Amino acid sequence: MSATSKFGLLGHPLGHSFSRQFHNSRFAELHIDAEYYNYDLEDISRFPALLESEPDLLGLNVTIPYKQAVMSFLDELDPLAERIGAVNVIKVERQPADVVRKTRIPGFFLKGFNSDIVGFKQSLLPMLSQLGLRGGKALVLGTGGASKAIFVGLQDLGFHPVCVSRTSGDQKITYGDLTPELMSECRVIVNCTPLGMFPKVDACPEIPYQHLTAGHICFDCVYNPSETLFMKKAAEQGALVKCGYEMLVGQALESYRIWTEA
Repeated sequence: MSATSKFGLLGHPLGHSFSRQFHNSRFAELHIDAEYYNYDLEDISRFPALLESEPDLLGLNVTIPYKQAVMSFLDELDPLAERIGAVNVIKVERQPADVVRKTRIPGFFLKGFNSDIVGFKQSLLPMLSQLGLRGGKALVLGTGGASKAIFVGLQDLGFHPVCVSRTSGDQKITYGDLTPELMSECRVIVNCTPLGMFPKVDACPEIPYQHLTAGHICFDCVYNPSETLFMKKAAEQGALVKCGYEMLVGQALESYRIWTEA
């Protein structure tokens, strides 16, 4: 390909994201002729116009708040992404003018994938091994696109996840429902909310941290800062903690594999 390949991140806002720096540094290290850009769209309705304006764009990552909204533009879903119900990777294929195939956005065939689940499982597995955890109940804090991948990932690892939200609803509980007994049963707790993300670093999910122990794992999908208030409060109780940077790296590597596979 003569032109430099383009990849990017779709979301809003994107000031917090490390993805552009990570991918461009990796491209340079591996001598890959590609560039990674931030595509900050205030409205997902502008997505077709973005594709039209970027003729060398081959793939996108998707972040808050579009992991579910972007699915209405896609022509096909990978089975895992369909099971999760959220997409964070899009493979972009342009359709030649003589190809008659009806697609959601004329001239493009878009397939959605989810690499969040890959990065999450890779990052969590060493923690599970360290504590010898092989199943049981787990708490997923938040109900957005990231939480859907985490929920399925925990199921795949043998856990029975419970979603926690500020409001009650179908198959989810509220923070007020987190009794000492439930906290004791749920040895794995994953924060999938943006609470604590830079620049609002003084925020954290309102869970009863006093019931955490050295037998708990508290995983934060937030990666900026590297130690969130959620992690600090959990660590004070002896819990094993980790931020989302390893998950970011894992999903990023999986994203590039998806974009470049034949």
